[in-house]
This record gives sequence, C-alpha cells and structure tokens, in this order.
Amino acid sequence: MRSSTARQFVATRPRSNYTVLARSKSRGRDASPAVAARRVSIPWLPIALTLALLITAAFAVDPIRDAATGGAVDEVRLALPASYLLIAPLSSIFDTITLLAVGTHIALLVWALGVFALVRVLRARRRATTVRCEVKAAGWMLLGIFAVYAAALMLPRPMAQLTTSDSAVMAVDFHSHTKYSHDGRFDWTEDDVRAWYRGAGFNAAYITDHRTYEGAERGIASNAGQADESVTLLQGIEAFYKGEHVNVLSAGRRFRGILNDSLKDVDVDALRMASIIPAAAPTLIETMPGKLDVVRTIAATDTSPGISAIELVDGSPRGLSQTRRERDRIIHLADSLNLALVTGSDNHGWGYAAAGWTLLRMPGWRGMRTDSLSNRIEQVVHFGRRRGTRVVERVVTGNSFLELVLAGPMIVWRMFATLSSDERVAWIIWVWALFALSRTLKRVRVRPSAAG
Repeated sequence: MRSSTARQFVATRPRSNYTVLARSKSRGRDASPAVAARRVSIPWLPIALTLALLITAAFAVDPIRDAATGGAVDEVRLALPASYLLIAPLSSIFDTITLLAVGTHIALLVWALGVFALVRVLRARRRATTVRCEVKAAGWMLLGIFAVYAAALMLPRPMAQLTTSDSAVMAVDFHSHTKYSHDGRFDWTEDDVRAWYRGAGFNAAYITDHRTYEGAERGIASNAGQADESVTLLQGIEAFYKGEHVNVLSAGRRFRGILNDSLKDVDVDALRMASIIPAAAPTLIETMPGKLDVVRTIAATDTSPGISAIELVDGSPRGLSQTRRERDRIIHLADSLNLALVTGSDNHGWGYAAAGWTLLRMPGWRGMRTDSLSNRIEQVVHFGRRRGTRVVERVVTGNSFLELVLAGPMIVWRMFATLSSDERVAWIIWVWALFALSRTLKRVRVRPSAAG
C-alpha cells in the first residue's frame, strides 16, 4: 500500500526546474536549435546598419565640393539616375573603392584582414576548429576581396552624374585613354570613352593616348554636329616635356610637328616656334603623378613656352594619392605661377566613377563644332590661367596619417555621410530585404532536416 502511494505521488508531482533542465540536457541536439534561435532572434547587423545610416544623416555633407577651397559649388550638383539608386549599396561601395588612393587601398585591406582575423579568433574560442578549416576560410576571404575589387573596376554600371543649372558652364576632362594606348584596356574604344563621359556628366573630353592619335581621331570622326548634342571628344596626346609627363592639347590636329617622330617627346625647338605668336601657342598640362620640384622650370612665361595648367585631380590611384597628399602645394604652385587648375580622369577603361570635373564658363559653347570648341577651351585655359577654371571633386576620405590608421571606420563614415536621402532609403530597404531573405532561406533549410 505504501509503495503504491509512493509511486502515485512520484507520478503526479510537478516536475522541478532541475528535472526539466536535466532532461533537456539529455536530449542534447533536440534543445539546442530552440536556444540558438532565441540567441539570434535580435537582428543586430540590420539594426546597426540602420542606426548608422540614420545617425550619419545628421552629419550629412555634399558629395561634391570645390577641390581648391573645399567649399560648396552652387551651380552644379550630383544627380543619381534611378538605375543607380536601384542598386544603391553596390553603387556607393563600388564608387568608394574606385576613388580611393593607393595608400588608402592598402590601409583598407589591412583593416579587412584584421577584422577577419579577430572574428576567426573569437569563433575559435566558442567552438573547435582545425588548420584546414581556417585556411579554407582565409581563402574564401581573399577570394571575396578580389571579387569585390574586380566588380568595382570592370563591371559596367550606372554612374553618378554632374548636372549644372547654368547653361554657360561646361564640364571638361583633359586626360583619357583608349585601347590604342599601350596601357589602355584592350577593348576600350572611343565609343566606350564617350559613353563613360556621358554617364559622368561631362560635356567634352580630350583623348590623350600615348604615341598615337588614332583613338582621338576616331572619336572626333564620330562627334555630333554641335557640342550640346552629345559628349564632344577632342584630340591631344600624352608625351614627355623636359622629363615630365604632359598632355599637349590639339597635338596632331591644330599643332603638327611639335613632337618627335616617335610621338614620345615634345620637340622643344618646334614648341618654341609654335609659340612665337602667343595667341596661337599650344596648351600643355602637367599631369599627375609628377615631380612638383620641376614645375617651376617648365611653366610657361612671357619669354618661354611651357605648361599653362596642372592637374589638381587625377583619377588614377597614384594620381589620386599625390593630388590629395600634396593638394596645398599644387594650389600654391598654381597661384604663384598663374597656372590653370584642371582635372584628368586618366581613365584607361577601369572603374565607373569620376573623381572630378573641370568647370569652364563659356557662353555659347552649346552651338560650337569640334574645332571651334577645342580652340575656345584652350584659349580659356591658356589665357585665363588660374581664374579661367574651377575644379569640382567627389568627397572621399583623405590620405592623412589619422585617416589611414582609422581607414576602415573613416571610409564607411564618409561614404554614409555623403549619401543622399534617396540613397539612405534605398540602403535601408536593401538591408532589411536581405535580412528577410536570409531568414527565409534558413527556415527552408531547417524544415527538410526536421522532417527527416
């Protein structure tokens, strides 16, 4: 009787928390999915990104600025087509990567590898791992970095476009290349160059290949009748002048015979002869990277020919490095020597983001034809000099020591701070859409395993 009552008491008494915990532990894997689900129920990453987008909106800055003064430019703005906004996160990230200088690229990669190593160490403390597993993870990490960079530099995509509210202002670039240059992308034609400049909001651009005029001549042959109908491609060449890389505008078209037979070097005597009449003198532009120490010796004066302009923004990674690192020195040289400040995309067929634009005030330019337009542009640069041009640039992180040390967070902060309101909305939609998609895929994978 006593034993029967004892059994009945044991069977009917409530289970203690200890008993439930013990049994749940005994089930092992049966309880772990529920625990894991509770742990990841809060979407920390989407929340963090959303907060970052909202917080940086309070510190928003214009994505373009005057490259010489750092101030605002009232007559132009950066327009984003709908296709650009449709893939806003990719557009912003790829633009940022394209516009980084060499040192910043290196600093960013160091940050990426450092964060990866930290994540793997913290993960190894929670669960067992092997050397093979870590090597595999590192391989995937490096492959991911390569894929992102390759996509940023090679995949055609919508471009942020400069637009102007003043019909007398035009945007010009003075440095580009085609496949006919030895260092140009093998399939980068004059039509590709025109499409690239149209996407970036330029009105005219000089093709300045090395040792050849073929790309420029082909571009001119396919120009529209008037300048405002499409991007007008103009002729120039990149050559050496007293040891420095310079762009000679209208070389081989209006100015013939001022280079040697190989088209590699400027013939100093021929240049002097072509400059006897100051109003008809060729326009030479110092390109970056370059030796600023010798700029004074090759600058044009009243008695000797030479460069009349210098790049304040050059779109190549090495050019961006020098023009950002030595910005104040370039501006000082331009002021003291009365040199025009210009931009050069230095585009060889890689990347779909313009680093800067040269603005010229030229009433009536829209109705001009090719030769008239190039002649007028060169007059503004050659005779207007320092006051004849204005350089506008995209805002990205700089090359100071602190910005390189904190490259990871600084690049992200500056990228978020320059987003427009439409871009922020598109980013938030993408962040939460990807989160919902990942949750859905995870549930789809869990259900078949649970059924089995």
